[in-house]
Amino acid sequence: QVQLAESGGGLVQAGGSLRLSCAASGIILRINNMGWYRQAPGKQRELVATITSGGSTNYADSVKGRFTISRDNAKKMVYLQMNSLKPEDTAVYYCNANILTIGAYPTEHWGQGTQVTVSS
Repeated sequence: QVQLAESGGGLVQAGGSLRLSCAASGIILRINNMGWYRQAPGKQRELVATITSGGSTNYADSVKGRFTISRDNAKKMVYLQMNSLKPEDTAVYYCNANILTIGAYPTEHWGQGTQVTVSS
């Protein structure tokens, strides 16, 4: 069974930084795209950033220049470095990965989420 586990959330003041990590575990043949999404109270889940297996990245306009996504394919991990945090970045952040496991097509997997709270 494939699992994604996030860590690194917390409370930070505006202008501060946090680094989120997400580890994939289980029987994994290949990890395709990985990414981070977030959901603020009363809002829909939205894309924050994605990264392909080759390292190509994509960011939401709201985080460009402040957040950096990266991955370590050998460790099956993806990271999100968040700088210059704003109160509007407050949300639960979810890790996402498209994973190929034995006997199945590539499937989207989600972590349980980690809370990021930015105080003004």
